[in-house]
Amino acid sequence: MIIEFTTGNFLSFKEKKTLSLESSSITEFNTSTFQIEQFQLLKSAVLYGANSSGKSNFIKAMSTMKQIIMTSAEKSSVSERDIIPFLLNTSTENMPSFFEIVFIVDSVRYRYGFEIDNRKIHGEWLFQLEGNNEKHLFIRKNDGITISELFKEGEELESRTRTNALFLSVVDQFNGEISGNLISWFNDWVTISGLSHEDYRVVTFSLIDNNDYRNRLFDFFKDLDLGFDKLKLRKEKFSPSLLPKDLKDLPSEMLEEITSDLEGKTMAKISTIHKKFDNLGKYVGDLDFSLRDQESSGTNKIIDLSGPIFDTLINGGILVIDELDAKLHPLMTAAITNLFNSSNYNRKNAQLIFATHDTNLLSYGKFRRDQIYFIEKDSFEASDLYSLVEYKEENGHKVRKDRSFEKDYIKGRYGAIPFIGNFDEILNQSPHGYKG
Repeated sequence: MIIEFTTGNFLSFKEKKTLSLESSSITEFNTSTFQIEQFQLLKSAVLYGANSSGKSNFIKAMSTMKQIIMTSAEKSSVSERDIIPFLLNTSTENMPSFFEIVFIVDSVRYRYGFEIDNRKIHGEWLFQLEGNNEKHLFIRKNDGITISELFKEGEELESRTRTNALFLSVVDQFNGEISGNLISWFNDWVTISGLSHEDYRVVTFSLIDNNDYRNRLFDFFKDLDLGFDKLKLRKEKFSPSLLPKDLKDLPSEMLEEITSDLEGKTMAKISTIHKKFDNLGKYVGDLDFSLRDQESSGTNKIIDLSGPIFDTLINGGILVIDELDAKLHPLMTAAITNLFNSSNYNRKNAQLIFATHDTNLLSYGKFRRDQIYFIEKDSFEASDLYSLVEYKEENGHKVRKDRSFEKDYIKGRYGAIPFIGNFDEILNQSPHGYKG
């Protein structure tokens, strides 16, 4: 479980900013929290902000941290990364980026982080909480790595660690027990885009193909009223006729390469089953629709995402989604978030972190004030991150739980909204900038 995530000097984040999933002392919607050891944590958090405010950059920071951890051991000594610091200030443009996460694995609380640029690791650290005291397992600085008695698995591996490789990943390569458990936890942390979601359909296929999970997915689709009665999963040996229509427009050389790679393999195809009626309204049979070609983009997205959503709910873990609301009706977005905030569906204490523009969730999403975060840029184009529970109004008081969060947010009460100019004035201008 994530307790908090921090990034700094990365893309639009100049200063270190922290998203905390540790619940505050407020009392609303207690089903959205869970207890693990001495920590009371949140099941979800939502990010709001104007376009280009930094929402996607914050989620990219999370995915970048995971990607660095999971690929560190694969890099050669001369490999470079594509880490972009905050470029709009001379004090940060040549400095390393900062990533840190506080999390729980096997009931133990860890704090792990590193500072990195495109060529090297400038610092790396791993701490473990014992009782009320935090003890270091290792601390890495430019001049070396210090290992404690609690991390014997890392001994004699300091010299085997390249300047551009994470020490944690190196120890995992040598079968370290603690490092292996932590790397496995990071591997189960899923970050996806709500705009490019087709790659996750294979996860949905695997759940539909599983007798234990199929009905749970079908019940979810039925509750969403997507317009079909059933789904059918069909497996066939590959043939070029099974390729999606949009792929058939590719250049012939590329199409031949794809066809060659798929030759002899089994492909899965989903169809939606619709009822067919005659002109008197009498049911005459069922008709199969191609999910990809005949269903809406919103239906395709909800089915694609249902795989990772239910996989996370069933097995526990962390799911991070950018642009969750894209292509979806607000009630569908609320249905997804309610699954995670539910005590019935979310029995493994899975956590969801997502970015959205859907303000309806502020009224109907059943979010606590400590689950709602805002991101906005200052006058120097640096992103700021703050939660509704810590926001103070002009009178110095915190926002009450009986406020209309959606209405207040749209009015600009909490910031993090776009500044819209006077379109009437713009439209009344001639092409040369003069009023007609």
